[in-house]
Amino acid sequence: MDVPTGFDAVLHPPARLQIAAVLAQAQEAEFALLRKVTGASDSVMSKHLAALVEAGYVSLRKAATDGRQRTWARLTPSGRTAFGRHVKALEALAAAVASEPTERQTAVVKNARRTA
Repeated sequence: MDVPTGFDAVLHPPARLQIAAVLAQAQEAEFALLRKVTGASDSVMSKHLAALVEAGYVSLRKAATDGRQRTWARLTPSGRTAFGRHVKALEALAAAVASEPTERQTAVVKNARRTA
């Protein structure tokens, strides 16, 4: 089976896919929320966000709130486009897998043909 068109290796890791899914539904999200959603540590979350920023999919904004520095993330227009394409590619992949007979189903059919 070929990799579907639109599959994005930058977005595919589960934490990055979760980040993009949250950001696709919001204008922006605070670092702590994204960390909570993904279950990632601060350092791992920073690395995922850095990869998304490097790809041009996310922009970061830092602001002081209640005397503390906070980081906010948002999807860029190209990030939204890439996320939409990646979701469609995953849907196509899932549909292709669902439509292909399993090995067991194929073996049952072959066995039935032999005994008929």
